Amino acid sequence: MTIETIYAAVLGYVLGSIPFGLLLARMAGLGDVRNIGSGNIGATNVLRTGNKGVAAATLLMDLAKGLAPVLIAKAIWPGSEGVAAVAAVLGHCFPVWLGFRGGKGVATNAGVSFGLGWPIGLAYALVWLGMLGVLRISSVAGMSAVVAAVIAAALLGYPQYVVPLALIAVVVLWLHRANIARLMRGEEPKVGSKK
Repeated sequence: MTIETIYAAVLGYVLGSIPFGLLLARMAGLGDVRNIGSGNIGATNVLRTGNKGVAAATLLMDLAKGLAPVLIAKAIWPGSEGVAAVAAVLGHCFPVWLGFRGGKGVATNAGVSFGLGWPIGLAYALVWLGMLGVLRISSVAGMSAVVAAVIAAALLGYPQYVVPLALIAVVVLWLHRANIARLMRGEEPKVGSKK
């Protein structure tokens, strides 16, 4: 491992670990988002507060914290952007500041995907939004998108990013294991449904 990849990993993790969902919800007077719904800090759980604006802001900031380290690594340490990508998602999912309990990485991986290559990001976004629009199940949309990013990298001329995106997909899918169990039982809620 080179010093450049270490720098990229640290940059990715630090930026990725900023808990925007927690911070924005608190600033909006919504309390600690970890005490509602799934207990994670991502945009889907912030949406459960009922504040769509804060949820949208969380989504955008979580996307940005995946995009920024990848673009910075590409510009300063070319070839290390895959490491920055993985580290950014790990930072979001396992932030040291919150006892390694964060979000599930879907929005941050969207930013990562756009940073690695806009066609990968576009495929990610189309699958994510398409599945969400058709099925209205956030977890299915997110899991489909992370897998789509790996396939897009392989098919659209970005073979160097297949392994980093595959590693991210494994982490994101593992973090959705409770969602997968609920899906198998037919109990996974749809977006907008009341529990």
